[in-house]
Amino acid sequence: MTRTYRAVVIGGGVVGCSVLYHLARAGWKDVLLIERSELTSGSSWHAAGGFHTLNGDPNVAKLQAYTVSLYKELEELSGQSCGLHLTGGVMLADSPERMDFLRLTHARGRALGMETELITPLEAKAMFPLMDTQHFVGALWDPVEGHLDPSGTTHAYAKAAKVLGAEIELRNPVQDITQDTDGMWTLHTVNGAIRCEHVVNAGGLWAREVGRMVGLELPVLAMEHMYLLTEPMEEVAAFNRETGRELIGVIDFKGEIYTRQEREGILLGTYEKACKPWSPVNTPWDFGHELLAPDLERIAPSLEVGFRHFPALEHAGIKQVINGPFTFAPDGNPLVGPVQGLTNFWCACAVMAGFSQGGGVGLALANWMVEGDPGHDIFAMDVARYGEWATLRYTNAKVRENYSRRFSIRFPNEELPAARPAETTPLYDLMLRDNFAVMGDTWGLETPLWFAPSAAEAYDIPSFHRSNDFAHVGAEVRAVRERVGVTEIANFAKYQVSGPGAEAWLEWLMTNTMPAPGRLVLTPMLNERGKLIGDFTIAKAAEGRFMIWGSLGASKFHMRWFEAHLPADGSVMVQRFHTDLVGLSIAGPRARDVLAGLVDGDVSNAAFRFMDFREMDVAGAPCMVNRISYTGDLGYEIWMKPSVQRRVYLAIKEAGAEHGIVDFGMRALLSMRLEKNFPTWFAELRPIYGPFEGGMERFVKFRKPGFIGRAAALAERDAGPRLRRVSLMIEAGTADVMGDEPVWARVGDQDFGTLEPPHGYGAVRFDAKGHEMPRPDPVRDGDWRVVGWVTSGGYAHGVGASMAQGYLPAVLAERGERGMFEVEIMGIRCAARIALEPPFDPEGARMRS
Repeated sequence: MTRTYRAVVIGGGVVGCSVLYHLARAGWKDVLLIERSELTSGSSWHAAGGFHTLNGDPNVAKLQAYTVSLYKELEELSGQSCGLHLTGGVMLADSPERMDFLRLTHARGRALGMETELITPLEAKAMFPLMDTQHFVGALWDPVEGHLDPSGTTHAYAKAAKVLGAEIELRNPVQDITQDTDGMWTLHTVNGAIRCEHVVNAGGLWAREVGRMVGLELPVLAMEHMYLLTEPMEEVAAFNRETGRELIGVIDFKGEIYTRQEREGILLGTYEKACKPWSPVNTPWDFGHELLAPDLERIAPSLEVGFRHFPALEHAGIKQVINGPFTFAPDGNPLVGPVQGLTNFWCACAVMAGFSQGGGVGLALANWMVEGDPGHDIFAMDVARYGEWATLRYTNAKVRENYSRRFSIRFPNEELPAARPAETTPLYDLMLRDNFAVMGDTWGLETPLWFAPSAAEAYDIPSFHRSNDFAHVGAEVRAVRERVGVTEIANFAKYQVSGPGAEAWLEWLMTNTMPAPGRLVLTPMLNERGKLIGDFTIAKAAEGRFMIWGSLGASKFHMRWFEAHLPADGSVMVQRFHTDLVGLSIAGPRARDVLAGLVDGDVSNAAFRFMDFREMDVAGAPCMVNRISYTGDLGYEIWMKPSVQRRVYLAIKEAGAEHGIVDFGMRALLSMRLEKNFPTWFAELRPIYGPFEGGMERFVKFRKPGFIGRAAALAERDAGPRLRRVSLMIEAGTADVMGDEPVWARVGDQDFGTLEPPHGYGAVRFDAKGHEMPRPDPVRDGDWRVVGWVTSGGYAHGVGASMAQGYLPAVLAERGERGMFEVEIMGIRCAARIALEPPFDPEGARMRS
C-alpha cells in the first residue's frame, strides 16, 4: 500500500533534520524524512563542527545567528546534548591588505549588531598562546564562535522533530522520483512507493543525483577536506589549568588554516590551494560512514606556514587525519528554495557550513513551504541565482576556485577567472581585441567593465581603495556627460508577456498601471507582504504583447514568480530571452544626433518622446528602441537579435565618430546612476524593504482595483515607512564604500524612536516561531549612534564626489545639514550629508530634452 505525506525530506544529515524539525514546528505533522543509511551518513558525521555568525552577506549572517541561537532550544526539547562550546574566535591579519579587510568586516558588524572588536596580536596571543605574534599585524575578535558535536546536534534536530510529530525512516534509499498528473510526487524507494505533495532535496553528497531524478543538474560539487587532530599538548593543558577556559578558535588567512581546541589537543583544518574534488561526475551510492585516504603532502604548504605561525604545533604528534567530502556550490553559499519549472520540488543542499547555517536554512525553507514566503531575504542562498550556464564543468571549475580561495581576500573590483567565459555576445572579441575592455561576469555573461588605453593596461589591480581603473572610468563618465557614449546592455533580463489576458495579468502583478501602446513605464513588483521583489521597465509593443526588462541575475527568481502566478486558462504566456536578445545603449547630449544618422524616421524630441518605445530599423537592422537610459541623461536602449549586433554597434561607432563617441562600461554606468539617485536591484531594492521605504512610491498606483501586495503597501503608506532610502555625499579619502558599512548620526539622547537597523545579526534574538525579538541598544560613541547602513556606492565622477545609497530611519531621512552623519569606511568615520536632490540634473531635464 502506498503511503502519503504532505512533505518528504530526502536526506538525514544536519540540514535534512533541520528542515524536518522546522516543518513540524510550523504545524505540518504529516512529514517524513527518509535516509538511505543512518543519520549523519554523509558529511555531517565527520565535520569539524565549528560555528560562527560572520558572513560576507548580511542576510546569510542573520540566519547563521538564528542557527546558533537555536541550539539550547533543541537541547531542551530533544533531551539530546549538542555539545556546545562557545569559545569565541579571532581572524588573524598578516598584511596591511588583510587588516583592511578586518576593518571593513568590523565596520560592517556595527550595522549588523555584531560585537566584534579589533585587537592586537598580543591580545590575541593572550587567548591563544600557541601563536607567534611576529607574523601578524592585527586581529578581529568575535565572541559568537565555537564548536559542537556534529552527531549529537543532528540527532537533537531529529529527536525534536519526532517529539513534534514528524517521522523518520532509515535504510530506505530513493531510487527514482516521478510526478503524477495531479501534481503529486511519487518517491520510488527500496521499501516501496511514497506519495507526497512536496519533496525536499536535502541529499547532501547525493543532492546532485537526487536532482537528476527529476531532470535537474544542480550546481554542486563535493571537495575533499582535510583536518588533523593532534595528540594532547602540554601547552593546551597548561592554558586550561591557568585560565579555566578553552583555547579560542583561530583563522589564519596566510596559512589557509583554522584551528580550535579538541580535548587537550588541537584540531587544525585547511582550505589548501591544491584542492581536490571528490566524485566530480557521479556520487557512489554505496559510500557511507567512511573516510578518504589522507594526503598530507597536498596540504604540506599550509602546514609549513602553520608551523611557523604556531610553533608548538610542529612538535605535536598527529593523532588522526580526517579526510572527508563536503559539498559546495560555486560561490560557497547553500542552494535553497523551490526549483523554477517544477511544482513543489524544494532544495536544501550545498550547505557546507551546516552547523552555522543549517538552522537558518531549515527555518527559511519551512516558512517558504508553509507560508509561501521564506520570511527573510535569502537571495544569496536561493537556488534560482544560477542559470543554465552553471553546467557540470562550470560548477567543477568554479567550486575548485572558491575552495582554494576560501581564506583569500576578495576585493570589490576583483573578477575571478575560473570557468570563463561561460557566455559571450557577438561583441566579445571586438571589446577585448579592439577596444581593450576589462571584462566582468554578470550571471555567466561577459560584460565590459571599463576600457583601457592599450591592451597592456587592460587589467584590474585588486584593491579596497581606488585603483587603476579610476581615471579611465572618470574619462568615460565625462565623455558621456559632455558628448555621447555607447555601452553593451545584454546583461539585462528580457521577457515577453503575450496573450489576451496579458495586460490584466500585468496590472495585477505590478504596482504601476500598464502603458499605452508605444510607451514605457517603470514599475516595482511586490510580494504579498508588500516587499520589493522586482523592478522593471515595461513597454506595450502591441495589444496583447508587452516587453519587460529587469535584472539579469534575478531571471530565474522572477520566472519562478511569474510561472507560479500564471492564470490556469492559458490566456497569458511568458517567454524569457537571454543571449538570444542583446542590446546597446547610447547616452549623452549628442545621443539623438547619433541615432538620427542610423534611422530613416523622425527621432526629434517631439516625435520620439522620453519613455517612448518604438520598433524600427537601426542601421538597416530590425530593432526595438526605448527612449530611456540608466545614466540619467538623454539616451536610448536598442534591442536586437545577436545576428545583427556587430552591424549595429559598428554603425553606431561610425555615426558617432564626428560627435566624439566613446565606449563606456558598467562601472561608468553605475557611477552615473549614483549621481541620479537611481536604486539598483540586489542592493537598494530587496525583499526586506517596502516601496515607500525604497523611495518607489511614485510607481505605486493605489487607484488600480488590485495588485499583489496592495494591502500591505497601503498599510505602509498610511503608517508611514519606518525606514527611507537616502543618497549620501561622503568626504572620503582614497576608498569609497563597498556596501553594508554603518551610518552614524549625531543624535545624542534625542528620542527618534527605534533607530537601530532591522538587520540585528550578531545580537539578534528569536522567539519560538523564529521571529525576531527586540535587540539591545545600538552602538554608541558619545552623542553618535549607528542608525543605518549603506547598500551600495562608489565615486560619482560626473559630480566629483564619493557617494552612497543606504537606509536610515524615516525621521532622519530629511536631515540635509552638514555635521549630522558619518559613514565608517574600513574603520575611518568620514563626514557625510544627505543629498536631498540628485546632484546631477535634479529636475531630469537632460533625460527629457
